[in-house]
Amino acid sequence: MRLPFDSILLAGAMSVAGPLLSVHGFRVWRRRRLMQDTPTARIRSMAMGFVEINGRVSSRSTITAPFSGHECVYWQVDVSVPSQKNSSWTVVHRNASGQPFYLEDDTGVALVYPAGSECTLPHGVEEVVQPYNALPDCYASYLKEHKPMLRMGALRFRERVLEEGRNLYVLGTATPRAHEVTISDGEALATGTDGPHALQVTRLRERDSAVRAVVRQGVRERTFILSPDSEKTLTFALGLKSGLLLLAGPPATAAGLWMWFDMFSRSGPLR
Repeated sequence: MRLPFDSILLAGAMSVAGPLLSVHGFRVWRRRRLMQDTPTARIRSMAMGFVEINGRVSSRSTITAPFSGHECVYWQVDVSVPSQKNSSWTVVHRNASGQPFYLEDDTGVALVYPAGSECTLPHGVEEVVQPYNALPDCYASYLKEHKPMLRMGALRFRERVLEEGRNLYVLGTATPRAHEVTISDGEALATGTDGPHALQVTRLRERDSAVRAVVRQGVRERTFILSPDSEKTLTFALGLKSGLLLLAGPPATAAGLWMWFDMFSRSGPLR
């Protein structure tokens, strides 16, 4: 007797999904424990290595978000297409700015390199463009540079920004700052000795010289989180997520195994 294909597919999916949910739940739980076990440090007194700090962000260079054109410290964008199975959207392109920015508290200043971070920002600009409508210039120019073959149907554009002066939670790896900082991060500053541009360069060098450390993604510990939410809010959300995943994993695995057992016991000897 042949086993029903739909039952085989469902049993296989449950058997695989259960362990995956459990593994992901343990990873989320570990991240939560890492947050709780890492003491919050003041920037001036923080040690080199894995750190947790809080502060206000300020820009090191002039950055404008690609869709809205707003000046900001950091931006994220994504482009999505409609899912064929349901009414949801599938993200086909993500991008984020990589320019460093300052983080300061009452004791000192740190320089944050956001590349590789997991940054959770609230939704900002969101717009859906239908296939029969022409793309606005901001989206058309962006796609021309990054995804020239993407225009095939409806597209959803989303943009999130981190603005000057916002409070930011940072969990990452602190390293000593370089003795010399090259001023070439995309800021439009002249290298002359006179005028307002020279004054900007001088101020930037003075600010860089006051940097206590550089915070970025580490080599050994890859966890690197940036969030405008507080540690308490983040740990609560991670605890809830890990609990749901860990609760769902074993029942899903057991259900998959039971389905396999039930199918084989009902089918008898296979031919």
